[in-house]
Amino acid sequence: MNTNQLKYFVAVAETRSFTKAANQYYISQTAITQQIRALEESMEVQLIDRTSRPIQLTPAGNVFLNEAKAILERMSMAVSRVQDASTGLVGTLRIGYTKGYERSNLSNHLRAFHLDYPNILITCYRCDTDKLASGLLNGDYDIIFTWDSTNIMQEDVVEYRLIEHAPLVVALYSSHPFAYRSFLRREELRNESILYMTPSGAGESFGDNHYMDLYKKAGYYPNILFRSSDIESILIMVAAEEGISILSSYMTNKLTNADNLVFVPLVGEGEFEDIIAVWKRGDQEPPLRHFVERLFSAAQS
Repeated sequence: MNTNQLKYFVAVAETRSFTKAANQYYISQTAITQQIRALEESMEVQLIDRTSRPIQLTPAGNVFLNEAKAILERMSMAVSRVQDASTGLVGTLRIGYTKGYERSNLSNHLRAFHLDYPNILITCYRCDTDKLASGLLNGDYDIIFTWDSTNIMQEDVVEYRLIEHAPLVVALYSSHPFAYRSFLRREELRNESILYMTPSGAGESFGDNHYMDLYKKAGYYPNILFRSSDIESILIMVAAEEGISILSSYMTNKLTNADNLVFVPLVGEGEFEDIIAVWKRGDQEPPLRHFVERLFSAAQS
């Protein structure tokens, strides 16, 4: 099996004709027929039913068509990456991320990308979700990691990909009566003083409305003692036993030996936060294009 055999097979399968496939690659019909026959013999399976007109793929051929396309695509990507590495692909990638997401696996993605493309300077910016959205649209960032508190997915000029489906947790001080629970529901927090983590600096965002709707479904309006988009301020106030908070799990997963802090999963419909990567449609600068390809590959694996 070789690359040309795979290309010829895909061409025959898509055109349903040896003649058309041969013309596509400027070779004789006899040559392409021989190559397909050699491919079948190497795998000991018939891929094409030559008795029908136009020719049809056998069940095995239908399966192999998808595999052949995937192999050719991966080979093309591999060649592209090697060529980029050999020419020393250079540039800058400006990444914005929502507050708290520095504790996620984002750094792992950045490190892997940097090892493959050491001449691309990755610059990072930590902002509220509303500033991230406006910054992306204004060209301040190449790509942002955020959750859709600004309804940015509705913008025609952007593309996006779901990166993480992050559950919510309740941040408690260790002496709180709920600290030893295995999980909590939002309706159980009715009488608590809430240190409210807002995704937006403005405080009246699409995301805030989403959270308030969750409280409304739980049957009450929260007693919000303090409102901030700064995760560190929220956590130190919880540790001081001034109240409790609801946070995304990516903010807390890597916290170890957190003094006087306990995190309990919050269960129920809608108790999660979707993190998306967003970039402007049509932006095809090599650093961004390669980074987005890596995100797609990571999501598929």
